[in-house]
Amino acid sequence: MALTIVELARPVIGGVDTHLETHVAATLDRIGGLLGTESFATTAAGHRQLLDWLRGFGEVVTVGVEGTGSYGARLARFLTANGVTVIEVGRPNRAERRRAGKSDPLDAVEAARAALGGRAKAVAKGRDGAVEAIRVLTVAKRSARQARTKALLQMRHLVVTAPDDLQRRFTGLTVAALIGGAARLRPSSSSDVVTAATKAALASLGQRVQRLDVELADIDARLLVLLNATAPELLALFGVGPDTAAALLVAAGDNPQRLRSEAAWARLCGAAPIPASSGKTTGRYRLNPGGDRQANSALWRIAMVRIAHDPRTTAYFNHKVEQGRSKREVIRTLKRYIAREVYPYLPRA
Repeated sequence: MALTIVELARPVIGGVDTHLETHVAATLDRIGGLLGTESFATTAAGHRQLLDWLRGFGEVVTVGVEGTGSYGARLARFLTANGVTVIEVGRPNRAERRRAGKSDPLDAVEAARAALGGRAKAVAKGRDGAVEAIRVLTVAKRSARQARTKALLQMRHLVVTAPDDLQRRFTGLTVAALIGGAARLRPSSSSDVVTAATKAALASLGQRVQRLDVELADIDARLLVLLNATAPELLALFGVGPDTAAALLVAAGDNPQRLRSEAAWARLCGAAPIPASSGKTTGRYRLNPGGDRQANSALWRIAMVRIAHDPRTTAYFNHKVEQGRSKREVIRTLKRYIAREVYPYLPRA
């Protein structure tokens, strides 16, 4: 009996290769020995069975999960809620895949080994609070905004090729005038088939844009409530608007305490320079192309607003350019400073 208790108390590390309908899990002992692999359904009952299966081998220390932002999101949320540390695992090692082959169990084992060996270190982003609500609203807003832009471009193109009377009527109008005028068109008032069809198309697109405007206004109102409740001090920073604040919060997740320092936060945002020294070339750094690109874009927008409207930032920017630094280099420096300034205002649980 004593041996059984010791066996069950041993620490184990899990790994999961996630898919739409099934997850494949693997478990290792603390020295990397494979203890088993198994498949589970992507349901609440399947998640419970997966965790019970892992715990059957011992005390679960960490679980490396692929796709914590997609197929593995619900599993990661479930494991975290049950006190398990979830490590976000990237794509399997290509060299190992070429050498050992490709299968779901092998990918699960590779995920576990990445978590055990330290190749994967980042704690998975939390997706169970206000920031997750902000993220899903942001997804809908981005989609609606893209659809609106596409509809407006199509309206402009239709005006270019429209019959003469329609072209004269709608050429040179502001966006608001174009939308309103197009939405009021009545195709049945034209006897010419091309004119009637063009009116119908413009009316459809104009009314679509109006509906999207209402949808965007509703989403913006919901986002503002969430942002004011979650990070009012972040919104108060110079140059930080609702869209940029939402992008930064989504990058941090509902558990920004997983970010050990402001340097780790800057790296997550792609604002930390990467060493690029080699041989006789020393002290050289290059732009980091990784990180969360939405957060990086948000830092860029904040920097541009400050360069244009904040006297201190404008003076700094001009001074560095006069010293011979390129504008892009100065903007990258400003993004790093802004990342440092933003970090203390990320909400902590």
